[in-house]
Amino acid sequence: MAVAKSACLNHISRESSDIRRLANFYKEIFGFEEIESPDFGEFKVIWLNLPGSFPMHLIERNPLTKLPEGPYSSTAAVADPSNLPRGHHICFTVSNFDSFVQSLKDKGIQTFQRSLPNGKVRQIFFFDPDGNGLEVASREAP
Repeated sequence: MAVAKSACLNHISRESSDIRRLANFYKEIFGFEEIESPDFGEFKVIWLNLPGSFPMHLIERNPLTKLPEGPYSSTAAVADPSNLPRGHHICFTVSNFDSFVQSLKDKGIQTFQRSLPNGKVRQIFFFDPDGNGLEVASREAP
């Protein structure tokens, strides 16, 4: 069986009915930068890049879709971050974990925090404005 060689992450995409709101969230919380976006004509896109990491493509949601706006998690249809350790999420790693967590609290973002049993990795889970799951893990050992 052939396996993809030199595979790497190209980008992550998120669909939203308000791509400007979502872009502002990712720029404010994680430091994404807006980059040139192609013109797809029939729908709007905003492309973001996280310097040194990966791009994110925000795509205008099809208004005819029947799916809910955000997945929240694989186990619950409510915005409860405690479901995210097993639910669908994207994980970022930061070196300033404590001040990052405080900034989320200052913004009133509901979170769920835990540490792995070995205590070396701390995690915080929360949602973006569209209900997509996010995790941030500590880079440094406590």
